Amino acid sequence: MKTKKKIAVIGSINMDMTARAEKIPEKGETILADSVTYVPGGKGANQAVAAARLGGDVTMYGCVGDDAFGRQLIDNFKANGVRAEHIDLLPGVSSGLAMIVVAENDNVITVIPGANQFVTPDYIDRHMAEIEQADLFLFQNEIPMETITYAASYLSSKGKTIIYNPAPAKKAPKELVTYSSYLTPNEHEARIVLDDLKSPLESLLFQYEPKLIVTLGSKGIASASGSSVLSLPAKKVSIVDTTGAGDTMNGAFAYALSVGMSFEESLDFANTAAGLSIQKAGAQAGMPTLEEVKRLLLVPNKPAPFHQSS
Repeated sequence: MKTKKKIAVIGSINMDMTARAEKIPEKGETILADSVTYVPGGKGANQAVAAARLGGDVTMYGCVGDDAFGRQLIDNFKANGVRAEHIDLLPGVSSGLAMIVVAENDNVITVIPGANQFVTPDYIDRHMAEIEQADLFLFQNEIPMETITYAASYLSSKGKTIIYNPAPAKKAPKELVTYSSYLTPNEHEARIVLDDLKSPLESLLFQYEPKLIVTLGSKGIASASGSSVLSLPAKKVSIVDTTGAGDTMNGAFAYALSVGMSFEESLDFANTAAGLSIQKAGAQAGMPTLEEVKRLLLVPNKPAPFHQSS
């Protein structure tokens, strides 16, 4: 039996304020929401919870404010089996906040960084003795790019596996792309992070094979291996809330790699977990357990996960 590898998430921790409405507002338009809820979120936190809920050995690194939200966020990690002892609680700073409108089977999100801005290279240095004990690392773009590049540079030099989810979309330093073992953008993010707005997606997949894994929403996931494009169709499920599907995919992909699944098996596992996640409201609320993912993976006569083309 292979030893489970340790996962570290260095990223954002937010409280999500989610309003549910009949439509996504247009520019300058005021709409009425049916309800509002406050639930723990942030791309980093979501990915940590997703991996831990599947059984991963996960530690979260980041910052929250010394406010009511900050303490709730730390308690939420503990409740979900994520180690939180290295999260800094910052006095006089507000916790990160995400304002989400959910409507029309989609969402729009505005993020206020708050304490996430203080996940600096100095923070990394202060916690590096603990950070480098992990084997796989997850990064996103809701903490300073300087910090991501700084940490990824050191960790890649130590032979660590780095999964970089470049969301929200920003052009990434070329060296950060080099340091990353895997890039997991959607198609829009891929073109921005790689600074290539014109090349066909297939061309990008081969150029960065097998590093680049592109999520395609209702079309699933695509990557490349050798002379073939690897494509996983999205799971046919009832859509309740797509918030957190990408984070579930990233956390599940890290988990699958941590327990020794192959690249293709890890993609299939992650795609299945993401499909399950959108059947419930809320990013973390919909994240599946290991048994739920295994159950769907074992469904007889399901479509072959990969369609290859030269």
